[in-house]
Amino acid sequence: MSSTDPNTPQGPPPLRLGVRRLFTWLSLSLMSFVGLMVLIVYEARWVYPEIQAYFSQTGNLTGQQLATRARGYVQRAQEELMVASSPVEISEASHWLNLAYGLFDVNVYHQHYVCTAPSLALIDELVLLIDTQQLDPFDAAHALFIPVDCLTSIEMSQLDRRGMAINDFSDSTRRHNQVLTYSSLLIFVLGLLFWGLHERQLRRTERATAEKLGWMARAMRDPLTGIGNRSALYQDVVAYSGRSMGLILVDIDFFKQYNDALGHPEGDRLLRQLASLLERALGEEARLYRLGGDEFAALLPCPNDQALAKFCETLQVGLEAAQCPHPAHPDNKGVTLSIGGVRFVADATSFASAYEAADKALYQVKTAGRDGWQVTASA
Repeated sequence: MSSTDPNTPQGPPPLRLGVRRLFTWLSLSLMSFVGLMVLIVYEARWVYPEIQAYFSQTGNLTGQQLATRARGYVQRAQEELMVASSPVEISEASHWLNLAYGLFDVNVYHQHYVCTAPSLALIDELVLLIDTQQLDPFDAAHALFIPVDCLTSIEMSQLDRRGMAINDFSDSTRRHNQVLTYSSLLIFVLGLLFWGLHERQLRRTERATAEKLGWMARAMRDPLTGIGNRSALYQDVVAYSGRSMGLILVDIDFFKQYNDALGHPEGDRLLRQLASLLERALGEEARLYRLGGDEFAALLPCPNDQALAKFCETLQVGLEAAQCPHPAHPDNKGVTLSIGGVRFVADATSFASAYEAADKALYQVKTAGRDGWQVTASA
């Protein structure tokens, strides 16, 4: 006989208890899954329009792609001009410039970037001059650095705007993740994962932007002397557009003999010394450039030819005061300079003739025996 009291309540059979527990956990799992799906659908219905606005290819963010393609066409035109040897090849460069103009000439660029209108005007003018064969292809290729720089600035600005949009989207997402955190650990983890990926990508973008800006700055400097190079000269001429400027070209007399006698390290030291001398003699307003070898240039505001002549004279007096020895000088002198200058109204098209005039003045000084300066008539 059983010793159990028949009046004592009996529990459910073990099999029925296991099924009930299984059903309970299954129900909870299904309910959690359904609740999770409801939350995901709700968030997706909120998030999708935001994603569409921030990351779609519509709206003003497409400017980055337009600027990139336009810059590619301008650089293609530069390549064509650099190697052009016939009118047919030159006209091919005009074709690429027309394509770039069409992508560049958009309303959002005119509204937000002041360099757009001058760059478009330059492209239009260069196309006309190239088509009529009134401009040297090499000069045209160098002038195109101005629109390339403008388009690069636009690309960088568009990247910044895209980064701001991503930041705004990230802030909105974090606010909604607070609701999801209380409802589902999975949504919380996914939110953290997205945040981590976003932050990593943002750091990569910032690092790439900093590297690109650093490279652009280095591309405009002469590594030996630290002053500007030829590209920087073209860029600064455009920056001073419409102003009366003086262009001074400086060449070290018998620099090859100096290198042969003392060695290239001493020649490099002399180049750096000359850059410092130019800076002291011409003042803070002068922009200095090394064009290659021992040829230097200076660009500075200049109201009249008399002021330009004074700058040249001051430079020669400063060199004499420095008393730089030149053991291989044919005339038994110290280091001497040949200087040519011209005054002109700065713009992209007049610079070529101004540079040619200053170079002719420099050549006349060399022909006359070097160690002197000459200012030619205003260009």
